[in-house]
Amino acid sequence: MSDDQAGRILSWTLNPSKPAFAPPPGAVDAHCHVFGPQAQFPFSARAKYLPRDAGPEALFALRDRLGFTRNVIVQASCHGTDNAATLHAITRSNGRARGVAVVDPAIGDAELDRLHEGGMRGVRFNFLKRLVDDAPKDRFIEVSHRIARLGWHVVVYFEADILAELRPFLAAIPVPVVIDHMGRPDVSQGPDGADMRAFRALLDSRDDIWTKVTCPDRLDAKGPPYDDFVRAVRPLVEDYPDRVLWGTDWPHPNMQDAIPDDGALVDVIPRIAPTAELRRKLLIDNPMRLYWPEEM
Repeated sequence: MSDDQAGRILSWTLNPSKPAFAPPPGAVDAHCHVFGPQAQFPFSARAKYLPRDAGPEALFALRDRLGFTRNVIVQASCHGTDNAATLHAITRSNGRARGVAVVDPAIGDAELDRLHEGGMRGVRFNFLKRLVDDAPKDRFIEVSHRIARLGWHVVVYFEADILAELRPFLAAIPVPVVIDHMGRPDVSQGPDGADMRAFRALLDSRDDIWTKVTCPDRLDAKGPPYDDFVRAVRPLVEDYPDRVLWGTDWPHPNMQDAIPDDGALVDVIPRIAPTAELRRKLLIDNPMRLYWPEEM
């Protein structure tokens, strides 16, 4: 490790296992990130965490090891609204990556066009107070109207305890919405628990709300083999098969105290999507519709 990375957070395993489950050809890891390299792409002065470098070469090596074909790279909060690192990774992917940006609400249309040309297909609004200092709902709504002409969608990250508060905001977004990690429900409550019932009510409120059935490592306090996660999430995949996405969340921001094995995360997929048809929708059809619609 170089001196400039000393003391920075490592939140991913350097030797992930090879999963027993083989994703179908064309499978998309629809939620991952890149960090830096810091020497080329400095972190935001407002970053809440300072990770070690996890650039595109490492991401694409993991993609190949796990058996995926494409990536959707979500702008990491440690880079703030400077999307250069994510755009760089997309450029290095040879067409096999698209992205989700984080933008200043005052962004101009010319910059939005530049992001689109660079492979961005959505914008993310983060409501986790431990990661962001300000989340101005009114200005986010303005941005969501301005991206409609590009065919983008909005990705929203929040925790279950503020879902009721966010319902009017989510209802006002005029483009498709993707909810990160199902709004972080308490999966120990099971599929019929209060958190999952509230989340299902949100999905039922409009037919263009999607979700990422991701992060058993974050959501299942019991850890591997993530039985609580599987029990709570499998019915969601079965009941909303055309509106679910899956991703590794590599390099697992802020998971330095419980670093997951990416191979083990992939092996959860057939447990929450038990048929070949469900797995094809989850891993290929759904992410392709959102991020590579021109190829559908």
